Amino acid sequence: MAETELSRRGSIRTWRNRLVEGFKRRPPLSPGWKGASIALYGIAGVIFLIQSYHLIGSRGLWDYVIGTGVFLIAIALIAMVIAGVLHLAKRMPSRYIGLALASFILLFISFIGPMTVMFIVTLSVLAGCSLSGAMISRWIRGSYREAKTRTKVIAGIATAVTVVFTLCTGAWLVDGGRAELAKPYRLSVMKAPEHYPGTLANPAEPGTYPIKKLTYGSANGYRKVFNAEDSLITEPVDGSAFVANWSSLRTKTFGFGPEAIPLNGLVWYPDGEGPFPLVMIVHGNHLATDYSDPGYAYLGELLASRGYIVVSIDENFLNTSPFDDLFMLNVLEKENPARGWLMLEHLSVWKKWNGTVGNPFYGKVDMHRIALIGHSRGGEAVTVAAAYNQLQSPPEDGNIKFNYGFGIRSVISLAGTDGQYEPASRPTELIDLNYLALQGAHDMDVSSFAGASQYNRVGFTPGSDDFKASVYIYGANHGQFNTVWGRSDAPGLGNLLYNRAQLIPQEEQLQAAKVLISSFLDATLYGRTEYRAIFQNLGYAKEWLPDTMYIHDYSDARTTLISTFDEDIDLSTTTLPGGQLIGERLTEWKEEKVEMKFAPGPFNAVRLGWDRVKVDGTPSYTIALPDNGVAIPPNGTLVFSMADRSGTQEELVDLTIEVEDISGNTASLPLSAAGGLLPMFEGGIVKWPLTSLMPTKEPVFQNFAFQLSDFSHVNSLFQPERTRQIRFVFDQSASGSIYLRDVGIRDDAAVINALKSSIGKENER
Repeated sequence: MAETELSRRGSIRTWRNRLVEGFKRRPPLSPGWKGASIALYGIAGVIFLIQSYHLIGSRGLWDYVIGTGVFLIAIALIAMVIAGVLHLAKRMPSRYIGLALASFILLFISFIGPMTVMFIVTLSVLAGCSLSGAMISRWIRGSYREAKTRTKVIAGIATAVTVVFTLCTGAWLVDGGRAELAKPYRLSVMKAPEHYPGTLANPAEPGTYPIKKLTYGSANGYRKVFNAEDSLITEPVDGSAFVANWSSLRTKTFGFGPEAIPLNGLVWYPDGEGPFPLVMIVHGNHLATDYSDPGYAYLGELLASRGYIVVSIDENFLNTSPFDDLFMLNVLEKENPARGWLMLEHLSVWKKWNGTVGNPFYGKVDMHRIALIGHSRGGEAVTVAAAYNQLQSPPEDGNIKFNYGFGIRSVISLAGTDGQYEPASRPTELIDLNYLALQGAHDMDVSSFAGASQYNRVGFTPGSDDFKASVYIYGANHGQFNTVWGRSDAPGLGNLLYNRAQLIPQEEQLQAAKVLISSFLDATLYGRTEYRAIFQNLGYAKEWLPDTMYIHDYSDARTTLISTFDEDIDLSTTTLPGGQLIGERLTEWKEEKVEMKFAPGPFNAVRLGWDRVKVDGTPSYTIALPDNGVAIPPNGTLVFSMADRSGTQEELVDLTIEVEDISGNTASLPLSAAGGLLPMFEGGIVKWPLTSLMPTKEPVFQNFAFQLSDFSHVNSLFQPERTRQIRFVFDQSASGSIYLRDVGIRDDAAVINALKSSIGKENER
């Protein structure tokens, strides 16, 4: 017993002596360093106390003392942690420090994704592997063989924890994520079958035309597919004015420089007399040597069978090439306008072929009915092409002359970017053409709905017959619009950060694309007006679309807009001169840039919030039409776009839409009568538990339409053609917050008549 006690005391003395000896080995501060420390701490402290007084001194002495003290303690703790890390680093071998830094860089660039997630995952792998390796190595070398039992237990627990942590990190990386994808508001639930009789033919079904295929390209090109025996030969074009920093390595890889860019394309076309509308598809940014253009064959084959000439063009040489770009140290620059310009150069070739006797496409192309489809950066390229098509020169260089003026009627963006190129430093605006934007709620690349910005920059002049639409698809990602890209939205191992298990199957995303694109082209290039109804209300396509959740928006040239909330800063006036805006008992009422995932979007809306528990009476927002009224057609429809801001999927926000005529007669219908306001869809694209490190939702606008004649059924005294006020009454949901924009009156006569005609034809069958 006495020996044990002596042994214990000896151990304590040994550890005490080691600790004292360790401190003795630390050189004491010299008088110079002491003076430096006192001067630095003293001046910094005085300056901070003065600044703290300016910041919180007005709250009173007690709050000043507490606030200043808490902040000083927090700063001291942070400084101690940093000092401890630096001290620990001094004790580490320089060889390990070098390897750790190199490993950190290698791991960081391997997991390309959201910056914060990249940092956490990289540190986790680095720490887990280092600690596990160190602990296991010590056990193997017998470092704990002579250690006391307590030390062995502690070391064993530490080893187990580090190994388990490392294995869990590895398992997290290889796991596909959580597959749960709740769809409480899927299309079949939100759209009652009795409201949408089966009057339209499925636009995703193959048509009656046999399909023929062809390729074209520059002679002796870098891809043999474009130089097949029956391929058409095209001349290269000089794009040096549209790109910069084209490396010699890129020239060596592809066999040409920017002064000799090839015009290559894959073509699907109907075997018939024609002339047929021309549809041109362009891919976005991907690995340059993993060719993207074949990924739209599903569209080429479908549309060709339905009477369209379809070409998927090759712009892979403008894409990311780690080898040619020296691992992103010498990247191609300013290539975004080149993507759009090249489309117009392709159209120039098609115009020539259409007029050349003996060419397979002689007289077969209707150059007055052209549609452009772009994916990712291609979704922005098609808007650049449409804008350039109307110009005499590019905004950056008047010495370059354009002579295009093609009949581009329709533009489609698939998960498109926006703002990567701004002509003359201004957002691209489009006038008098048809526009469709498709976006996935689980896009892991363009993870905010950039196409909504371009949607709001498409305008119409009086007399135009064009429309614009957007569809937000729950469970859809970025890459599955292209069969080559698939479920991987990030490069390589970066995909391990994302929750890909929750995506809808690729065949469903392709089906959605086929239904919506084919409907849009039939409506805009073939004049099948009845297919507009699909974009006004997706219920007309519910039998063909995958049964997931959708949010759609719509506007057209037949709409008289009363309030867009883009015109000025006056909360009381409408866009249409002479109208008034009146809010009552609202907790929020302001006009602002719409708050998207990462920043305010470049378009406005009015933000309205209410809480009936906190106010007496019923909150409301009234739009009073100008005294001279608004011309309301016989088939007039009240339309507006609304987005939920409440952020919950548990219960749909509801309210009442009330209209009043010039005689004071009122009638009202619940918003839910038109389908209900869908919530912000949760798109947790990063795997748990890091999901919240990225924004998971954003407001997406949903179009609502109420035929004014339906209000007459509620109150027979109400006169739709003499409507003078539109009122949003927040009497259904106890509280909420919404965005509202694009309130107007639409003439739906053409669509209604087209649907009636379609019903008549169906009945005849």
